[in-house]
Amino acid sequence: MKYPALLPADQVIAELDAFDSIIDVRSPTEFALDHVPGAINCPVLNDAERITVGTLYKQQSPFEARKLGAAIVARNIAHHLEQHFQGMPKQWKPLIYCWRGGNRSGSMALIFAKVGWPVIQLDGGYKAYRHSVMQVLEQLPLSLQFRVICGTTGSGKSRLLRHLAQAGAQVLDLEQLAAHRGSVLGGLPLNPQPSQKMFETRLWQALRGFTSERVVYVESESKKIGDLRVPEALMDRIRRSPCVQVQISTNDRVKLLIEDYPHLVSDTELLVSQLSHLTQLHGKEKIHRWQALAETGEVAILVETLLVEHYDPAYLRSIEKSFAGYGNSRVLPMPGIEEADFLAAAHTLIADE
Repeated sequence: MKYPALLPADQVIAELDAFDSIIDVRSPTEFALDHVPGAINCPVLNDAERITVGTLYKQQSPFEARKLGAAIVARNIAHHLEQHFQGMPKQWKPLIYCWRGGNRSGSMALIFAKVGWPVIQLDGGYKAYRHSVMQVLEQLPLSLQFRVICGTTGSGKSRLLRHLAQAGAQVLDLEQLAAHRGSVLGGLPLNPQPSQKMFETRLWQALRGFTSERVVYVESESKKIGDLRVPEALMDRIRRSPCVQVQISTNDRVKLLIEDYPHLVSDTELLVSQLSHLTQLHGKEKIHRWQALAETGEVAILVETLLVEHYDPAYLRSIEKSFAGYGNSRVLPMPGIEEADFLAAAHTLIADE
């Protein structure tokens, strides 16, 4: 084979683990928005350089822009070669890509091939990769058998998923992938949500690791998790799947939520601010009452009140309508919220797969 060799996106995503390194030569901003899993960012034009070359292209001439761009790209490739890849052996096999598989990735791929490495360039670049991922997300969920973990807010669904994963089960943790706990109070401090594209890449990466011969456990989520949307084909498949209903006492639900949301318990100002987002649903009078409980430190009373007056009614209105298998769901009683309780529940479910 002559190198650098072009490889189509569908073949790349099918053979992603075959590459020793995946090199994204786009700018840091492009890379941060989304990238191929496992890729490292070695920009041949950084954000400022890309703007400079693009402005020159539009305002002066394409020739002058290409001349300047070639000098910058050559300098940056030399830097990456010296700093990151000098120790790579002759058989090292990298995949290199840019936005559309054009000049940026082509320049680095050509130089690396001249060194003697068996370089693969992603034909069509990130754009083609993205198209292939979306096609897979349309089809792959249809081949998997999901089991939906249901239960009112505070039932420990996320904890059960973690213990299922630790016990060796296949788990799709949508909230973890979306960096959000799925409610108005579900934002995670110091952990912003990924872009929609990055979320979909994370979903694809998770789904491609599952086998259709075993159950995939997933939580009963809404179509939106924070600001992110679950792809329609995946959401439809989940909502048509059998359900497991976790049952836990109200007192334990309150304790669990206080444990799981320490940032809200310790930051009264943040909690009061977040409660204000529910004003349209419940009116100012009720919100002020809830905010007063937060301000006076009566967190347990506030949590139970929120469960009874907001979360439980909303959950019960939507769950039977949204999840076809909920009416015939298997009931999983939880005697407590200790680690041993969730581990035992996880093993019970796995044993019955």
